[in-house]
Amino acid sequence: METIINLWNKYNYVYIDGLIGTLWLAAITVFIATILGTIIAIMKLSKIKVLDVITTMYIEILRGTPILLQLYFFWLLLPKILSFNLSDTACIVIALIVNASSYVAEVIRAGIQAVDKGQTEAAKSLGLSNWNTMRKIILPQAVKNILPALGNEYITMVKQTSLASVFFVKELMTSYKTVQSATFLALPSLIIAGIIYFVVTSLLSKGLSILEMRLQND
Repeated sequence: METIINLWNKYNYVYIDGLIGTLWLAAITVFIATILGTIIAIMKLSKIKVLDVITTMYIEILRGTPILLQLYFFWLLLPKILSFNLSDTACIVIALIVNASSYVAEVIRAGIQAVDKGQTEAAKSLGLSNWNTMRKIILPQAVKNILPALGNEYITMVKQTSLASVFFVKELMTSYKTVQSATFLALPSLIIAGIIYFVVTSLLSKGLSILEMRLQND
C-alpha cells in the first residue's frame, strides 16, 4: 500500500494527463457515436429496403468482430485510402466512433420500437411528416427507454479507450506504461490505473442513475 501511495505522489501528474486523454477520447466518441448511431437506427427503421440491408450489415459486421481488430483495420487502412496524412490518434478515434455507433444504433432502435405505435398514428392524423413525428414525438419519448442501456454503452466506451494505448495514443493506460517503464513497478502502477478507472466509471454510473430518475419523474 505504501508503494502505491508513494508512486501516486511522485507520478500523479502522469496519470492525470492520461486521464484527461481518456476523457477526451470518451467524450468525442460518445458525442459523435450518439449522432451517428441515431441516424443509423432511423435508417434501419425506414421502409426503404436498401437502407435496412446496408445498416444491418454495418451493425452485424461491427458487433461480430473484435474491437481491437477494427482498431488495427482503421489504423492500417485509413492512411492508405486518404490523400492526406492522418494521425494515429485520429485513426483510432474514428475506429472507436464507428464501433460504438453500431451498439448505440441498436439501443436507440429498440427504444424507438418500444414507443407505443399509437403515438405515430396520432401524429400522422395531425398532419405531421415522418421526420417531424420522429423528432418531436418518438425520440423524446424513446429517451426514457434507452437511457439505462445507453448509459451502460457510454461507460463501456470509457473503458474501451484503454485499447488506444496499443497504438501509443495518449490516455490512461499509456500513462500506466510510462510509469511502469520508469519504475519497473508493474503491479502498483497498474493498480493505480485500475482505481482511477473504477472511480471514473462509478461516478458516471451514479450520474446517469440520477439523470434516469429525474427523467422518469418528469
